[in-house]
Amino acid sequence: MSELEIKVATSKPGMDVIRPDLDAALKKQFPGGMMKTSWDGDVLNLSGPGAQGTVVLEGGHLLGQATLKPPASMMRAVIEEKVTKALTEAAG
Repeated sequence: MSELEIKVATSKPGMDVIRPDLDAALKKQFPGGMMKTSWDGDVLNLSGPGAQGTVVLEGGHLLGQATLKPPASMMRAVIEEKVTKALTEAAG
């Protein structure tokens, strides 16, 4: 099992502003439905084969956290790169 944390600065004022860009960026990075998303208020829940995580806005940063088990843990570098790209794009 592997823990993943990604932190990206943003000047956007709230998740309501970030949400459409974040949804679009994640769909672009993970086409074909490999990553499932759902919103619980201002918390984005992420899940995929062997992965569970969240994205929140905290102190001017988008903070992504996930727990990776096989098979996701074997693709940690790829997942980290794609989520970082999506968060950076959404952060503006």
